[in-house]
Amino acid sequence: MHAKDLRILPRIVEIAPQLCAVRRDIHAHPELAYEEHRTATLVAELLESWGLAVTRGIGGTGVVATLAAGTSQRAIALRADLDALPLQEHNHFPHRSTHDGKMHACGHDGHTAMLLAAARYLSESRQFDGRVHFIFQPAEEGGAGAKAMIDDGLFERFDCEAVFGMHNWPGVPVGSFALRPGPMMASSNEFTIRIEGKGAHAAMPHLGVDTVMVAVHLAQALQGVIARERNPLEPSVLSITQIHAGDAYNVIPNEAMLRGTVRTFGTPELDRIETAMQRLVDGLPPAFNASASMKFLRNYPATVNHPAETEFCAGVMTEIVGAAGVIRDREPTMGAEDFSYYLMEKPGCYVFIGNGEGDHRDSGHGLGPCTLHNPSYDFNDELIPLGATYWARLVECRLSAGNSA
Repeated sequence: MHAKDLRILPRIVEIAPQLCAVRRDIHAHPELAYEEHRTATLVAELLESWGLAVTRGIGGTGVVATLAAGTSQRAIALRADLDALPLQEHNHFPHRSTHDGKMHACGHDGHTAMLLAAARYLSESRQFDGRVHFIFQPAEEGGAGAKAMIDDGLFERFDCEAVFGMHNWPGVPVGSFALRPGPMMASSNEFTIRIEGKGAHAAMPHLGVDTVMVAVHLAQALQGVIARERNPLEPSVLSITQIHAGDAYNVIPNEAMLRGTVRTFGTPELDRIETAMQRLVDGLPPAFNASASMKFLRNYPATVNHPAETEFCAGVMTEIVGAAGVIRDREPTMGAEDFSYYLMEKPGCYVFIGNGEGDHRDSGHGLGPCTLHNPSYDFNDELIPLGATYWARLVECRLSAGNSA
């Protein structure tokens, strides 16, 4: 889809190059979860320079800026994330990471730039009636920064009727959006299983209890939970991603460990899987004279969009990119997002904006696809005016004088 086919706000087109420079500056200076001090300061100072009321330090390094227009007391919230990933960047373009082992490989730099562009535009135009809270959140990458901000009184201090989020998505064409009512992203849960046996010489296994063999049998049995105990109409994934045992060729180790993740779209199915896993952990190792224990950590809940807010967002998107550019009923992903915590507190919708196939990367990018969490990823700056227009029109439509929501 060409730019001429999109209804992008002209003023946002004018300011987009400045926000592109901000995006690349953030990309070059990535900060990990709860360490986003430079990024948060940069964001806060820009917002203050545009006349927004800024509150810093919510949930650690979070920033919330409020903009009011008209007389209505209605309010909505828009969210972007600030943190980078502990990943070594393989790109070599001028804005590559200057910090070894840290990289914006998920596009949070672009999310921040799009929301900043919308904030600047709305501070100038103020064509809405109510209040907008711009949430710049720390620690989305496994640190549950959304929950930290909520626990720090986010919605008590910045009450709102609905909250909205957006993530770039490689593989979805530039100029397109994707969304669906109901589950958009899965829950993310971690488990660690520790198996205890009896060490022995590898030449005399009968004198020990082989924890490696128990680990192999247990790993296979756990896959039976998904194959035979999961409701086949409920998507779920159980992945064993680590098996650790021993460090010598000729020693049967005393202990073995399995680690992995479980992902579902619903709590009842997650309860069923955890219960079945615990039964196997308790019952299978004793058959080999071993014992085992499991720690099961429930991290991010599933991200579940509210139907009314989803339909509203689809309408805003259609106005900007046309019906053909809106992918409704997008297939959900088993990836996870802590925007789920906001949607458990308030109505709202989380959407994808197409980041393309990677054609935007010029000379200097690393080998490999432009996929999320890949060392060769880079956010597509062409999205900044489009994403900012979506945010701005969402505010103007939702908080219009004639819309009571």
